[in-house]
Formats: sequence, structure tokens, C-alpha cells
Amino acid sequence: MRSKIEKSDAEWREQLSPEQFRVTREKGTEPPFSGNYRVSDEHGIYHCVCCNAPLFENEHKFDAGCGWPSFDRPLGQHCIEEHADGSHGMRRTEVTCSHCDAHLGHVFPDGPPDTTGLRYCINSVAISFHAGE
Repeated sequence: MRSKIEKSDAEWREQLSPEQFRVTREKGTEPPFSGNYRVSDEHGIYHCVCCNAPLFENEHKFDAGCGWPSFDRPLGQHCIEEHADGSHGMRRTEVTCSHCDAHLGHVFPDGPPDTTGLRYCINSVAISFHAGE
């Protein structure tokens, strides 16, 4: 396993847009239906916007109607980490990049029952799409 990527807030701010920094480094959430990634048939991989680690395949993306990109599984369990999240008076499971600890979103048990039954609800500003991978 790779060692964690560690940078100061100043280094992350130089690399990321203000919205990317707010979401990935300060555990923010982008407004629903504001993101750039809609469901498409294009083959490719979504990478962490902070460290470029591969995280999700486009083939496992689905339209959950929630306003954020949704996947039924990560590229591999080594790609992400899950953490208990009790913020905002809710009990959720946060999903972070295992390589740089970027906040990606949350995972919920209400995904497609014919696959994993999970919905990885991911902020679009936390990921970048690489077509053809």
C-alpha cells in the first residue's frame, strides 16, 4: 500500500479551486444537481481531484436522482476508506480517498438491489473523469 499523501492547507489551496478545497479538505458538500458529471455510456475512470488516485469506474455509475454522482461500488476497497460521520445531527458513513484523505462523499445502503445495494454518493468537485481508461 502506498503511503499517505500529506500536504499543508496552503499547498492544497494552491492546487485546488476554492470549492474543491472546501469539499475535499474541509468536508463540505456541493449543492445537489450542481455538478458536472451525469450518467453516460462513456468508458472511463473517476480519479481523486486531489491526488489523481483511481476511485470509481463509469460502468458502476447510476442515476440515483439525488443530485450527486452515484456509484454502486468503488474501483476496489483499497481506493477508499469509510468513517463514521455524526455531523449535522445525522448518522452516516463518510467516504474518503485512501491515498490523501480527501472527503469524497458518503455511502448509503439504498443502492441498486440487483448489484451491491450500496450508493456511493460522491461530490463531483472531488473527482475528475479520465475517458478511455
